Amino acid sequence: MSVVVGYEYDGRVARVVLDRPERLNAVTADLTDGLVAALRRALADGARAVVLSGNGRAFCAGHDLKEEPPVETVLQTRARLEAIQDVTRLVRELPAPVVAAVHGYALGAGCEFALACDVVVATEDAAFGFPEVGVGLSVTGGISRLLPHLVGWARAKELLLLGERVSGAEAARIGMVARAVPPGEHETVALDLARRLAERPPLAVSLAKQVLDQGLDATFGEALAREVDHAVLTSLSGEGDAPREAFGRG
Repeated sequence: MSVVVGYEYDGRVARVVLDRPERLNAVTADLTDGLVAALRRALADGARAVVLSGNGRAFCAGHDLKEEPPVETVLQTRARLEAIQDVTRLVRELPAPVVAAVHGYALGAGCEFALACDVVVATEDAAFGFPEVGVGLSVTGGISRLLPHLVGWARAKELLLLGERVSGAEAARIGMVARAVPPGEHETVALDLARRLAERPPLAVSLAKQVLDQGLDATFGEALAREVDHAVLTSLSGEGDAPREAFGRG
């Protein structure tokens, strides 16, 4: 695994840390490769939840614009961009929920990494934004699909076209992230949420994640059918027996 992405696993929760603090964890090919490798490792380890955070003063400041632009063919450019999208694909494919712990900047690709996660905990003073249009680039990471669902069509267009930054507090208010917390508490809260998720019945958690993710692309009828499929699976799994007994005991 690349040294610019850290990985720890305690038997239930995997912690993935972007670790280029001197560059505000700005995205390079090494960081993307390391992040993909860490998520695959969490999958292989059977993690019940994952926490994604950034070391230093920021979560991720987007692409490292101080790096020399790569000299590449169109096919190489496509492959590089699809490698970045692999982060979103892996987060969606993981059976375990991924909790992002965001502080400082979450810009461009960094914002995409965060919003791809299942739950986002941000500090109130974090800064989210999509500067791509202003520097002549385009968003990736599934944001064209995810962002309108999070904040609505009109606000999504405003955020992408103008590139204005949104604080963590405002991001929580408009539904862009799950919750905003005081500065310095993001990792503690995210880890607490991950541990709580890891204690819940794993099949039920995985199916709940899937039904919401897949519902983005489903018709209402398809969503109803998938809910029945999942309800049958959970009813046969036996996962609910102990919680129901405990509930019955009051």
